Amino acid sequence: MEKLDIIDHIAIQVNDIKKSVEFYTNRFKCKVLYQDDSWGFLEFENTKLAFVKKEQHPFHFAILKENLENNDEVVKHRDGSISKYVKDIDGNNIELLKYNE
Repeated sequence: MEKLDIIDHIAIQVNDIKKSVEFYTNRFKCKVLYQDDSWGFLEFENTKLAFVKKEQHPFHFAILKENLENNDEVVKHRDGSISKYVKDIDGNNIELLKYNE
């Protein structure tokens, strides 16, 4: 059977990162992976949830792509991962993501 792609995380736009992290961690069983004033990252059993600011990142979901080339089209993130955004046929944002090995 062919291996299926993995959805790494879903990112939603929020007004206040701290308040959103508090809301979700007080109501659901999840773990804070990262938090600052510009974004937050929570881990659930089956996926991760990112909180982003509207002026910094689009809402999106991220799919892991190990064959993502490190070239001019990709952005390098503070954790060493690389990604690029593409849109589906309806204009939804998809982040293609590769973590640093």
